[in-house]
Amino acid sequence: MLTMETATTTTPSIHENLLYLRSAAQKLNRLSEQHLNLCLLRLADLTEANMPTLLAANAEDLARMDKDDPKYDRLLLNEDRLRAIAADLRRVAGLPSPLGRNLEQRELANGLSLSRVAVPIGVVGIVFESRPNVTFDVFALNLKAGNASVLKGSRDAAYSNRAIKQLIDRALEDTGLPPACYLAPAEREALQPILTADGLVDVIIPRGSQGLIDHVRANATVPVIETGAGICHTYVDSPANLDWARDIITNAKARRVSVCNALDCLLIHRAQLAQLPGLLTALGQQHRCEVYADQEAFAVLEGHYPGDLLKHANEDSFGTEFLRMAMSVKVVDDIDEAITHVERHGSRHSESIVSDSDINQERYLREVDAAVVYVNSSTAFTDGGQFELGAEIGISTQKLHARGPMGLEALTSYKWLVRGDGQVRG
Repeated sequence: MLTMETATTTTPSIHENLLYLRSAAQKLNRLSEQHLNLCLLRLADLTEANMPTLLAANAEDLARMDKDDPKYDRLLLNEDRLRAIAADLRRVAGLPSPLGRNLEQRELANGLSLSRVAVPIGVVGIVFESRPNVTFDVFALNLKAGNASVLKGSRDAAYSNRAIKQLIDRALEDTGLPPACYLAPAEREALQPILTADGLVDVIIPRGSQGLIDHVRANATVPVIETGAGICHTYVDSPANLDWARDIITNAKARRVSVCNALDCLLIHRAQLAQLPGLLTALGQQHRCEVYADQEAFAVLEGHYPGDLLKHANEDSFGTEFLRMAMSVKVVDDIDEAITHVERHGSRHSESIVSDSDINQERYLREVDAAVVYVNSSTAFTDGGQFELGAEIGISTQKLHARGPMGLEALTSYKWLVRGDGQVRG
């Protein structure tokens, strides 16, 4: 029989590979947590031992991308990042298994014993752009949760992903595990057969731009968990601690501009408008951040913010995920207008309020519809590691199954186990 390992003259189709993967997922369910951990530890060792090969493949991808492209940093691998990836693999191996947890147990009046236990989802497909570290991350998390992985990366990272997949295959083989990972061709045409693989793929998780997420949602017949796109706001209320506000704004925007929890729009109460230049000093002088300001904010910033970085905002400036050193600024009359703006332009990812008002803090927490809502802190904390989940598969912006940082528990489902002693229903 043709298998993924033995195929030489004939390349299996995407459908055939998914059939093999479904079989591998069933076999994973029979293996111990310790066996799965051995594979992750082996992959960590192989990653450190093969850094020159991985970096050479990554260099081929980088050579095809403009260094000014916001995706360049996401694509980049280096020795420090590879060491961090290896450390993450070992950390995932050391996390408690999410499988077999008894989520609920009770005895019914008829004597039946019910329990609800965590089980693998099965086959999880990840569609992602320009981030080869995702190939490591999602394979590791899926394996720890007992799932097989379908990986559909972009052409931007094709060489890197193929080199990583070779190490994954070797780690699986070295530890006696089934071939529980399939890397689909990088071409766009390879995506649709995965999105419509009902019965073979249990769920699709897109990670990338809003355009990618919209395409997957519109074309998939397999269930989809939406993640990634972040149009994040910080609202500076009146009253507010302005020292906190300055640091929070700077951190949320400048810590790392290419991530989904980076600040895209600053909302500022009209009573704080005179303080705006001071709040943005570090962004202008140290980080060279472009600011697209509405009419009132522009008038206050003009002459107090670098002129080559200060732009007039238009309607497109709001509701944009910049993914670069740029942000918009809008003046609002009160918290009602701030919440209305977030509702209209946000992506339900991460939203923050800086306020000294207990009443307004609680209103923002209650009324803002987002996966994560912050009071007096930076949106940069939306991350599975920062939430002490150990790791994450992505940030879910929807409300079914999972929301916010998706750790190992979010990669499981559950089933009911019913034990009886001869009961029949009348």
